Amino acid sequence: MIPCVAIVGVGLIGGSFSLALREAKAVGRVIGVGRLPENNAQALALGVVDEITDLVSAVAQADFVLVATPVGQMEAIFAELAPHLRANAVLTDAGSTKGDVVAAARRALGHRIAQFVPGHPVAGAEKSGAAAALAGLYQKRRVVLTALPENPPEVVARVAAAWQTCGAVVTQMSVAEHDQVLAAVSHLPHMLAYALVENIVADANADTLWQFAAGGFRDFSRIASSHPEMWRDISVANRAALLARIDSYSQTLADLRGLIEAGDAASLEAWFQRARDQRNAWLQRFEAGR
Repeated sequence: MIPCVAIVGVGLIGGSFSLALREAKAVGRVIGVGRLPENNAQALALGVVDEITDLVSAVAQADFVLVATPVGQMEAIFAELAPHLRANAVLTDAGSTKGDVVAAARRALGHRIAQFVPGHPVAGAEKSGAAAALAGLYQKRRVVLTALPENPPEVVARVAAAWQTCGAVVTQMSVAEHDQVLAAVSHLPHMLAYALVENIVADANADTLWQFAAGGFRDFSRIASSHPEMWRDISVANRAALLARIDSYSQTLADLRGLIEAGDAASLEAWFQRARDQRNAWLQRFEAGR
């Protein structure tokens, strides 16, 4: 039981964390902090939080603080909350990049850095806001902790236990490894989805193209409905790793173009079969929570 949790950014990620803890009867009170009055009102009305207040008041009461905002906001949030973080409280985040967040935390938190365990729930959806929150969002989904040298083991264990209570599988990685891996399997796919939609928008025949877009386009482009501010910040923060993955993908696309240009049917079929087999094998592991 965590007596009091403060969630800074009561959207899909933060709101789902709250609902999961509530469903597990593992939290006494949840205090929300947010910028948007309409979203705050929804969070209260839907029972995602018990109270909405300002950052300083929330942190001063909390035993556990989760910052679930776009990563570009985090340094200012850390600086504001640092003087008010209780001595026995733990602080974590849900940012999709870690190098920039850890650097921001070191600049802003000072001696409180030992209380901060960087984290990233590798789960989500294209929808955002408190109304999109789901108690089961983290069931069998990975949460990565990039623990710092300053973190006492018991502090890391408290953060891991909270996510495990939400149904998540907790994994530890280094900051650098996290940012490289997520650039490949999360950040790049979002860039491709946004680029596909932009490609259609910029086409002189866009109106006709939209009329004939159907299930395949819907499924591939789904994550282009994700939060623009969040993905702006991720793209800038993890740009070195993301650029490397874009370059790698560009080469793969060039190889595919060469096969199509050559009319190499046998190689194309082998390429598609290999991709199909690998995705189907991954999908089985993913759905089993492995």
